[in-house]
Amino acid sequence: MESLDSCGKPVEKGSYVIYNGTGTIGKVVDIKSEDSGSWIKVDKTDLWYKSQFIQAINKSEEAKIGSKRRKEDAMDKVKKMKKTIGEDVDMSTELCDGGG
Repeated sequence: MESLDSCGKPVEKGSYVIYNGTGTIGKVVDIKSEDSGSWIKVDKTDLWYKSQFIQAINKSEEAKIGSKRRKEDAMDKVKKMKKTIGEDVDMSTELCDGGG
């Protein structure tokens, strides 16, 4: 049985996919078919995803999306840190001089 993604494209071992629910991107390491449908195992999470909820992408898209996601994750971490602190911290007067 051929495994198809949410757009009807075939999915094979070694191809790159994105899980629509969380945006997880990874390489297909295994595929299994059952009466309920096809399942795709992704290397990044080592989890099985139902093929109807994933989308096949090419390797260049994987790199582009992954880079954008890392930037967004970094920005989210900074925002959370600022919320925890409760204010912006100005360290310009608290820095040590490294003079000699």
